[in-house]
Amino acid sequence: MNLLPKTSEEFATKEYWNKFFQKRGKLAFDWYGEFPELCGVLSKYIKTKDKILNVGCGNSKLSVDMFNTGYTAITNIDISEVVIDQMKKTHRNIGEWIQMDATKMTFEDESHTVILDKGTLDAMMSEESESEMVLNYFKEVKRVLKNGGRFVIISLLQSHILETLLNFFPSNNFLFRIVRCLEAEQKTSESNEDKSSMPVFVIIATKFMKLPSPIYEISADGESMERMPESKALTDSVLNIQRTSMIRNGLVKRNAYEDEIKFDLFRPNEKIPRFTLYILDQKSSRNLKDYAAFIAPQGRETEWLFSTKQGRRKLLESAQHLRLAIVILHRNQTYTSLDDVKAEINEAVKSFAPKDIRDMSKIPFLSLGSDVGSREITYKGTSSFSGDFVVEDVQSDNKLYRRLIFLNNQSVIQSEALLKGKKKIDFSYLSCQHHMYMILGMLMAQNDLRNLVVGLGGGGLLMYIFQYFKELNVDVCEIDPEIVKVAKDYFGLVDDNDRLKVIVDDGLQVIKNLNDTKLNSVLFDVDSKDQSLGISCPPKEFLDKDILNAVSKSLSTGGIFILNFVCRDDSLRDGVLKELKEIFPYIISYKLEEDVNEIFYCFKEDVKDYNDKFTKAANKLNSLKKNTVDIYELLDGLKINS
Repeated sequence: MNLLPKTSEEFATKEYWNKFFQKRGKLAFDWYGEFPELCGVLSKYIKTKDKILNVGCGNSKLSVDMFNTGYTAITNIDISEVVIDQMKKTHRNIGEWIQMDATKMTFEDESHTVILDKGTLDAMMSEESESEMVLNYFKEVKRVLKNGGRFVIISLLQSHILETLLNFFPSNNFLFRIVRCLEAEQKTSESNEDKSSMPVFVIIATKFMKLPSPIYEISADGESMERMPESKALTDSVLNIQRTSMIRNGLVKRNAYEDEIKFDLFRPNEKIPRFTLYILDQKSSRNLKDYAAFIAPQGRETEWLFSTKQGRRKLLESAQHLRLAIVILHRNQTYTSLDDVKAEINEAVKSFAPKDIRDMSKIPFLSLGSDVGSREITYKGTSSFSGDFVVEDVQSDNKLYRRLIFLNNQSVIQSEALLKGKKKIDFSYLSCQHHMYMILGMLMAQNDLRNLVVGLGGGGLLMYIFQYFKELNVDVCEIDPEIVKVAKDYFGLVDDNDRLKVIVDDGLQVIKNLNDTKLNSVLFDVDSKDQSLGISCPPKEFLDKDILNAVSKSLSTGGIFILNFVCRDDSLRDGVLKELKEIFPYIISYKLEEDVNEIFYCFKEDVKDYNDKFTKAANKLNSLKKNTVDIYELLDGLKINS
């Protein structure tokens, strides 16, 4: 029998509730859980000695259960005389049962210490409901409630309801507190066939004579309390809980989800995440298990397998499960052991399991080893250009690496060096594959003039050139003096003012001031701080025509402009290429197979023997036997864009 109304407005009418209870008869109807699930929260704010007014009681067992627990001073009111008559007959010795409109109560002023509302406000308010009725209800609550008394509301707290509550109670000297009731949600999830539930909140508005300023508090976990600076922060916190729950419900119901979903997990009252979960699905296939969690070791979260969508999708496929929860451990947190991590995230992982998994105790945890990995922060700093950053030493595959990480983009390694011996920098190691292909361009343009590199990072590219190509003289331009200091102090950068000269200045300004300076090559290897443009490297200012013209003018005969280009939008790429060709008629590009980088080799003159030039440069690089290029793959991948 369908007892739900056809439209939400019906919830606010007396006629609907009379009809509802006539159809339902004596069957109890409890919104948002029953007293056993709610008592953990309610008992903190309602004492047995309180004089309680239960508004919109319906035929819920709440008052009966509370009475049997020791709450004997309970008055119950409801707009429906049908349900009041039912409850009087069934529970005549339990409290008072009075037919009354909550917006027009007949009680004396300050006659109750607690007013309890379990779903009544939600039933009364639709998004289109008249605010006057709700305002009258709130005014009656304020009038009937004693100073120091509490208005306790159990609600799903939709946005229009929370907004209405916040518009009235804080401005009327009520301390406003929200507590999430996880026990009620869990009970609902267990009883629903599809394992779904919505967040249940208990709102406690405490009446005071005078508050110096509004007070907003929330307990997102049902235990610890956090004070919010303003109502918007409180609203945002509730909205985040609700959105997360909706997504979780969708994951529980679906067998497969097309894209990965990301959740940050926080400890109560902490501002930085403790874990990040990526939930990934793949389509049903034979011989795949249902669900597992994979814990990425500390320090390895920046690796391709964990830091990119493609890598995580590859991990999902290799794990051979229909659904995988990938767990990332954050820096600035302490993790004692792998077993402790498993225990800590177990409930969160279980909450995203598909509904057809019956035995949650058998969800496996996968990892690369038997520990949580290690990450040692060597240096913390702040850049006026890039914000907070860290230099950290990380163990990976039995090797020790030093990494520069900007904390506003923690999944990306800005620079990496291999450490050997007593943490000495191994300059033979190139962390970025695209650096090898940039070096090829420099080798093709080699003569006795200098080369200009814009963008330093940790200086790995520059020190590789300094170490192994003594015939190349390089000026490197870096706008951020803090990064230059880090490169020198922690990554072994040498500034000898002859073969390798560091210029601390804006690269754009340096290029504009080249004037009649002639260079063998100019390299752009600088990231964009604005990721919204679709081009991660370089910043858009470096592609302005004035800058490109200045670069072209500075190149000697046979000189090369080498651009590290990162873009995932083909239309943007085509637009940039078109602008480049207006200044550099001959452009050869190479797209790295395992990376998003594409190298543009830009020439002012036709390069008819480019295969020979690339082969000769690659042979010279390969002769070092440090970092090698597959020549056949290189020549096959070169693309002429003239």
